[in-house]
Amino acid sequence: MNLTKLCDELRIFAQERDWEQFHTPKNLASALIVEASELLEHFQWLKTGELAELDERKQNEIRHELADVLMYLVRLADKLDVDLMAAASEKLEHNRIKYPTEKVRGDSRKYSEY
Repeated sequence: MNLTKLCDELRIFAQERDWEQFHTPKNLASALIVEASELLEHFQWLKTGELAELDERKQNEIRHELADVLMYLVRLADKLDVDLMAAASEKLEHNRIKYPTEKVRGDSRKYSEY
C-alpha cells in the first residue's frame, strides 16, 4: 500500500464513522503527539532501545504505535493538503545543505553548533 491509498482508506474510515467533524488539523496534530508519546513509552528505561532489548510482544506493540503515528500524520497531511513524499524530499534536500557531509560526518551537534 502506498501513502495515497492509505490516505484514501483513512478518509473513508473517518467518513463511515462520521468522524470528519473531529479530524481538525489541531485535533489530528494533538492525536499525533499523543501517539508519538505512546511510542516513546515503550523505550522508556531501556538502555538503548535496540531490537535485542525488545521481546516479540513489545515489538508488536511498537509496530502498532508506529502505525498510529503514521495514520495520524497521513490524516493531518490530507487535511492540510500536504504531499508528504514531496515535503520529505524537499526537507531532505534542505538538510543536505544544512548538514554537509564534509562538516558533520560523525558529529551529532546541531547545525548551529559547528
